[in-house]
Amino acid sequence: MPTIEIDGARIAYAAAGSGETVLLLHSSAGSSAQWRTLTETLQTRCRVLAPDLYGYGQSDPRPGRGLPGLADEVALADAVLAQTPGPVHLVGHSYGAAAALRFAVERPRRLLSLTLIEPVAFHLMCGAPEGTAEHGLFREVAALAADVTRSAEDGDGRRGMAHFIDYWNGPGAWMRMRPELQSALARLAPRVALDFRAAMTDATRLRALRGIAVPTLVMRGSASPWPTRRIAALVAQVLPYARLQTVEGAGHMLPLTHAEIVDAAIAEHLSHRTVPAQRPAA
Repeated sequence: MPTIEIDGARIAYAAAGSGETVLLLHSSAGSSAQWRTLTETLQTRCRVLAPDLYGYGQSDPRPGRGLPGLADEVALADAVLAQTPGPVHLVGHSYGAAAALRFAVERPRRLLSLTLIEPVAFHLMCGAPEGTAEHGLFREVAALAADVTRSAEDGDGRRGMAHFIDYWNGPGAWMRMRPELQSALARLAPRVALDFRAAMTDATRLRALRGIAVPTLVMRGSASPWPTRRIAALVAQVLPYARLQTVEGAGHMLPLTHAEIVDAAIAEHLSHRTVPAQRPAA
């Protein structure tokens, strides 16, 4: 994989194809490898770039002191795109979609289109009045984040990551994993804890999304945890040119479990980039 250097940290990224540039941002505890089938779909007509975010895949951890945030992922995306003139298509899933949303808020003129797959932009529900659905959903996620963070601090990443994997993939998902995969995921607990913090504390609010005036596809799974389903609906309602697509029977990891449907929807979105005729339903 090619690499670039950001403040002394080596960042790896996959590159394939030629044409309009598509930047793909992966989920927490993942890597650019999650985009293999989408890259195969797009590379015949697009230049596809898929970085490993800080501390994932073949990329180094984020350099320097201080707590990382979504702004750091925006800076990483800028660095990967440094040699790319003109606007690009941006696709993100989960934590990568939260980073993509922050990028779109700050760099709207840099985009041809935007695709957000279950963005974990929990900060959009932060501060919701007590008694509202959003307040309860934020508390649900906060409990999960606290468990992952405590387990990372205690040096017992397996406990927190077992909760994390079962939350996003359904009860028993952790126990069905190979022991070597469990061990690899357990080592990522400190980074996942930081992802939660970044996604929950970012200062961006819903009203800022109104400035993202590019065709946007928002995708969610019908069987996903309610917090990300709700965030997808909120984002699709606020973005000026968004449409919401729900994949029946899919969970949070739909780019992997329902790759054929997701890849086809993204390819069509990039081809047409049409403005929706009507607002999406919640």
